[in-house]
Amino acid sequence: SSKEARTRASELLELVGVAHRAEHAPAEISGGEQQRVALARAMMNRPRILFADEPTGNLDTENAAHIADVLVELQRSTGVTCIIATHSIELASKAHRIISMRDGRCLD
Repeated sequence: SSKEARTRASELLELVGVAHRAEHAPAEISGGEQQRVALARAMMNRPRILFADEPTGNLDTENAAHIADVLVELQRSTGVTCIIATHSIELASKAHRIISMRDGRCLD
């Protein structure tokens, strides 16, 4: 229902730390806030696989650490598989498995 969707959206925005910006248009929020909203949107329908391309790329150190923790907790609590492309050593270090790329080739 619409009410359940609004409740879920509010919970997810709170989880990623942007609930206070819920009524703002995308042009009114920062790039980092937009990135966190995108993560909340991706989680909205409880996917089994979450693809994230540089999910902490536009975030400061504190928010990046928080989002990394959110992704770990999401995986632990829901079993979602997170496939993340990142240059962040801090984020990659939280993964169960890391596949690196060099010169266009996967290194396992």
